[in-house]
Amino acid sequence: MGQTRNCGRNMRVVGVDVGSVKQSNFAWAVVDSPERAVVSCGDDPEGAVQALVQSLTEDSRAVLVVEAPMAVPVPAPDIDGWQWLGRARTGEGNRAWSAGAGAGALATGVAQTAWMLSRLHALAPRVVATTQAECFTAGKAHLLLAEAFVSGAGKPAQGAAGQHAADAEAAARATLDYLTHGPEGFLQVSCAPRRCFNVLAATASWAGLLVPGDELQQDVSRMPRKVRTAECPASWSPPSFECHCMTPCRRKAARKPPAESPPSDSAAPD
Repeated sequence: MGQTRNCGRNMRVVGVDVGSVKQSNFAWAVVDSPERAVVSCGDDPEGAVQALVQSLTEDSRAVLVVEAPMAVPVPAPDIDGWQWLGRARTGEGNRAWSAGAGAGALATGVAQTAWMLSRLHALAPRVVATTQAECFTAGKAHLLLAEAFVSGAGKPAQGAAGQHAADAEAAARATLDYLTHGPEGFLQVSCAPRRCFNVLAATASWAGLLVPGDELQQDVSRMPRKVRTAECPASWSPPSFECHCMTPCRRKAARKPPAESPPSDSAAPD
């Protein structure tokens, strides 16, 4: 695994806990320091986008981490490869991306992330995005897109703003911790040895953001389970950032919510 440089200082990370916007189960939170309190938070996707715009406008970089499976393993196109469809990613154990809550979060996350990134593209059309932490820390992209997994021991206690806001904050803090201190202590989850379909990169490309084409088959940066990075071509660099919207970030309080052996069948969808 590649190393990252200490880039957490003065960098804002927007964590998103996907969920029903109608039932106020969607939440976002912004952190810019491991020690300080949340910079801002909310319960609407537009607020999350405005937080990204503010970070891009002021710092020319931003991080969006989504709490949903954003890369899935695809078996080889062999005659019996279909038998591996829907199996857990390496390291997931009994919390497969394709089972129960993971599958629901994937579907909801794709739709909500697609809207947020297309909205971001409308406000800042020259943003270059990446799902690879090394490309971002090397200054090859303005926006890092990552996946978060907040569950089990990593599940935070519910705060005054509700459980969803707490989960969004936990995702943002885990990401900032990784970018600041490196991968030590992060559990490893990856699509390998299967091929990876990077849903997050595909979603960003669909939304109109500039994303290196080879990332479609690279694993996404993942926190707190794992960050998997790939070398970024030295000749590739993003254009200068230009934002077409200077709207300040909305800061409103979130409402309280009303080894190549087949894995066991428990890792398959319900």
